[in-house]
Amino acid sequence: MTIRKICIVGASGKLGQYMIEHALERGYEVVGVCREESVGKLDRFADRITIVPGFTNDPEVIRRAVEGCDGVLTVLAPWGIQQYASGTAQAVLDHAPKGARLVFSCGWHITRDGQDVYSWKLRAIVKVFGFIARLTRFAELDDQVEACRRIFESDTRWTVVRGSNLEEGESQGLPVWSRHVGDPILASNLTRRIDFALFMVAALEDDALVQEAPAIVGCQTASALEHASGAMTEAA
Repeated sequence: MTIRKICIVGASGKLGQYMIEHALERGYEVVGVCREESVGKLDRFADRITIVPGFTNDPEVIRRAVEGCDGVLTVLAPWGIQQYASGTAQAVLDHAPKGARLVFSCGWHITRDGQDVYSWKLRAIVKVFGFIARLTRFAELDDQVEACRRIFESDTRWTVVRGSNLEEGESQGLPVWSRHVGDPILASNLTRRIDFALFMVAALEDDALVQEAPAIVGCQTASALEHASGAMTEAA
């Protein structure tokens, strides 16, 4: 499928705005979905994209936004305790046009097959943050897990991009990826946010990523460069 028109669900956040930039650079027609109170964050794009205000877990909002789209990029934000992430994922799965490329973002803590190997530090952070976030009604990490479970079980052309820790900065290029956290190439656990967005947009036209859950890391991090050096040595 040729990608011409895409929808970005969660467009007003930092990741969403970077995805808009990358998508416009590729010449895509862009529809952005964000909460009504966040529309102002997209003022610099207002004359170049269509904005659909509303909650991203509202099926009617998503239905209107994704109509006619060849691809949908979705930020799975686990905000609040109203099943926001799973509601958003379900709305996209239900209403995206048949055959559309669906690319979702989440964190490393999501596992597709249980073969990811997490450090004690990452497990502790997820456990402590998840407890505090749930207690304060700020976020619900388990709902992001549920959202991804629904995606993994669907027969759509999905990709779930699992991001490492993020930092700001100029683009370093397309991140590298592995199927499992614990792979040495991912050891640096750091990606530029602008490059996380780049991977999301690039995935739209990468059929090798259909029904994959790539865990990514910056291509200029120490672990990625070490892996590249080792691969070149083996090739020689």
